[in-house]
Amino acid sequence: KQWYQRRVAITAGIASVKQHFTQRPGLRPFGLSTLIVGFDYDGSAHLFQTDPSGTYHEWKANAIGRSGKTVREFLEKHYTDEIAKSDEACIKLTVRALLEVVQSGGKNIELAIMRKGKPLEILDTATVEKLVEETEKERDAEAEAKKKAAGKS
Repeated sequence: KQWYQRRVAITAGIASVKQHFTQRPGLRPFGLSTLIVGFDYDGSAHLFQTDPSGTYHEWKANAIGRSGKTVREFLEKHYTDEIAKSDEACIKLTVRALLEVVQSGGKNIELAIMRKGKPLEILDTATVEKLVEETEKERDAEAEAKKKAAGKS
């Protein structure tokens, strides 16, 4: 409980500053949402979103920005606690979600991976392209299987 209170206190502090600047006359509002990610001592990850209005929420998976709603809806539909246990499955889900809104493959995708106790890892373009190709092949195979199943009905 104490660790949860600290996480919330950090997030609430950031949200409070944003709300202060948004509500006070003569101050320039932040006008943006932020995603804050961190880890507990037990290794569990936590994701918070703060808004300019000063509100904040904890999420299991989220997206903000242009087309954020489409990506968020995809994540809500496909995210499971089982996926969260595997780095590979999380990365694939992320790529699948981004491919819902990004055109021209991996050229317009940048991926950064956070792991407890390790520095932020930004994947190089070749790795992202490979992940996109694999994900597109899997998605096409799933669509083909559904088409065949529908044809047999």
